[in-house]
Amino acid sequence: MNSWIIEEPLPINHETVFSEEELASLDLSRIPHHVAIIMDGNRRWAMKQDLPAMMGHWKGADTLTHIVRAASDLGIKVLTVFAFSTENWKRSPEEVEALMHLFKVYLQEQKAPMVQEGVRLDTIGHFEGLSSDLKQVLAETKSATAHCQKIELVLAINYGGRDDIKRALASMIEDVELGILAKHEISEETISDYLDTSKWSDPEILIRTSGENRLSNFLIWQLSYSEFYHVDVLWPDFNAKELLKAIRELQQRSRRFGGT
Repeated sequence: MNSWIIEEPLPINHETVFSEEELASLDLSRIPHHVAIIMDGNRRWAMKQDLPAMMGHWKGADTLTHIVRAASDLGIKVLTVFAFSTENWKRSPEEVEALMHLFKVYLQEQKAPMVQEGVRLDTIGHFEGLSSDLKQVLAETKSATAHCQKIELVLAINYGGRDDIKRALASMIEDVELGILAKHEISEETISDYLDTSKWSDPEILIRTSGENRLSNFLIWQLSYSEFYHVDVLWPDFNAKELLKAIRELQQRSRRFGGT
């Protein structure tokens, strides 16, 4: 068992995650429903620690476990994280294989804690290229957590925003040809209904760690009116207090949707 993976679930309560003072700094009636995160900086963290790159990814997985618990504690209902992009296949075969192994082990070890803590797993992206054993673990974890209702953890695996839109357009064209959909019926809402994220509302905020300011082909349709929050902290060092700071910043902004 890898030492970076938490073996036992931690209790979720305000005493262990956030202090009363920290919670008092937020308007708990205005907690975002859907938060998206680009978890960036794992390899740089490992380099700073003079560790192999994969140790940064394992530590990043540990961070994800803590952030899911913190988000759940705050009342966030959907947390979508960029786990593996369509562009990540360009990395070395050794790193890709190690990442796929990480996903499999992480889900195997976290399945029971997720059930206990009310975390429902879902995914966006497509499974082409994923190994059969990883597909099986994903299916098993989704099935085991299907009844959970406290928070949804959405893993973007083999996901790209352009690929999402491309696949949505192909599905719409097919439905038009089959007479299921008429061209004059296509609207922005129709397109959203064909995207991988159709079952969720758009994220209110995107958090990107490690100081990078790029969108990196993540949820490019869905983030059109989301607030962006960039932080210099590398993902393995991101913690509950950093999440609290991001939500506090969001609540201090005035969100506009094309108006003045």
